[in-house]
Amino acid sequence: MTTHVKRAFKYRFCPTDAQAAELSRTFGCVRKVYNMALAARTQAWVTRQERVNYNATSAMLTAWKKTEELAYLNDVSSVPLQQTLRHLQTAFTHFFGKRAKYPRFKSRKKSRRSAEYTTSAFRFRDGKLTLAKMTEPLAVVWSRPLPEGAKPSTVTVSQDPAGRWFVSLLCEDPSVQPLPATGQAIGVDVGLNHLLTLSTGEKIANPRHERRDRARLAKAQRNLARKARGEGANRRKARLKAAKIHARIADRRRDTLHKLTTRLVRENQTLVIEDLTVRNMVKNRTLARAISDAAWSEFRSMLEYKAAWYGREVIAVDRWFPSSRLCSACNTLQDTMPLHVRTWTCDCGVTHDRDVNAAHNLLAAGLAVTVCGAGVRPQRSTPDGQSATKQKPSRREP
Repeated sequence: MTTHVKRAFKYRFCPTDAQAAELSRTFGCVRKVYNMALAARTQAWVTRQERVNYNATSAMLTAWKKTEELAYLNDVSSVPLQQTLRHLQTAFTHFFGKRAKYPRFKSRKKSRRSAEYTTSAFRFRDGKLTLAKMTEPLAVVWSRPLPEGAKPSTVTVSQDPAGRWFVSLLCEDPSVQPLPATGQAIGVDVGLNHLLTLSTGEKIANPRHERRDRARLAKAQRNLARKARGEGANRRKARLKAAKIHARIADRRRDTLHKLTTRLVRENQTLVIEDLTVRNMVKNRTLARAISDAAWSEFRSMLEYKAAWYGREVIAVDRWFPSSRLCSACNTLQDTMPLHVRTWTCDCGVTHDRDVNAAHNLLAAGLAVTVCGAGVRPQRSTPDGQSATKQKPSRREP
């Protein structure tokens, strides 16, 4: 079966002064239109209980452009402005579907600076990308080739807090095809001492990228805190220095996770992980920084979309499943298992490494789900106190 996977290929580029000014104006107009449309939709609902859709906000945009106060919206390409209205419509769709919170206004200082162009607003020929309202192509650093014959459907230009410019081209990648099936299944337990522990017994060290740059980051943030608030040049330089350290940490973390997830997906047909609620776990003030640095949510996200690309299966075991307290040899459940206990001995005489044992139990639980559809719930909630992790006859049976 032929699959059509759309991938975003992201590259850095160095704009000229004129291009940077044009893009900065576009970012500002995109933010302005988004906020005005959000305010209009909110006001319509509060006063008249009326839901305003994309078509109505598009008509509003046309009227806004004709006013003297907002005439500057005509100076930038109209496509990014229409796209931001579509993004607002998507945000409301997710809100009414109870998949997200109510949309928030974009901040000039904190919100992401970006603009999206569709095919009518850019030209891509002979490896050169030219955006609407620009006479020269962008000086893109083509760090990796696009798929042969690629035709981008959308182009997103963005600038990160560190001042770096990026362009992301969305196009179909025919090279993404399901990998040959393997019978290999693996359980993956995430942690802090070790980033990943596999059911094979392998442990992958936690690079702790944030800790390695913590001293430099703290110094840069102290320097920024001493600067007077406002738009002064000294504060801008200090903010940029701190942002570059943050960007360095994030880039290294993302690179590590990409390498790990790609390797796991290529080597295994079935991958079993734990369904953790990271948003609640980071409320622990003692572990919040370490958990955020490990980026468990980003790891799971990468694993899931790569598995979908290459025909693999990812199974998430219920977060309340006692993987650490359950003996993988005799299926006996321990009453307690404090975090400082890294090895323990079961009554059956088997000594377990905490993380390896958890990975074994996760694998068994995931395979039970795939074989018989058994629900993976805490052992205390199942009849007779028996877990659904292993479908084996009881030793008491003849």
